[in-house]
Amino acid sequence: MTRIDFHINVSAPILYTCRLARKAHASGGRIVLLAQDRQQRDALDQALWTFSELDFLPHVSAGDPLAERTPIVLTEHATTEPPHHQVLINLSDTVPDHFARFERLIEIVGNEEAALAGSRKRWRFYRDRGYPLNHFVAGKS
Repeated sequence: MTRIDFHINVSAPILYTCRLARKAHASGGRIVLLAQDRQQRDALDQALWTFSELDFLPHVSAGDPLAERTPIVLTEHATTEPPHHQVLINLSDTVPDHFARFERLIEIVGNEEAALAGSRKRWRFYRDRGYPLNHFVAGKS
């Protein structure tokens, strides 16, 4: 069953996501990053190249011919069938269609009221279906 972690009160979701992707990649994980829209996906793409001078995080967009062999895949389409199913990091405000195929889903939630309200709906959706849920507040240990 998919393990679901909510990371809430994230003040810089793209940078936070880059750090999570780096950590998952360092442990051999294969990651799909689901952005809210194309603009956020492009911002993630750029940030993965520039957020750290010491790390290289190989990534492509979901439609790329190399997506199946690339450890980090970016998409803005919640309905797109991903090329691998280990870790899904969701920055969108929707429940991804294929989330149950993943070993782990990480929900990234900003600190704006609209983002928090949307995350509560997704939390209830997952909880009502019996998924194990974890809750982390960004910036707190």
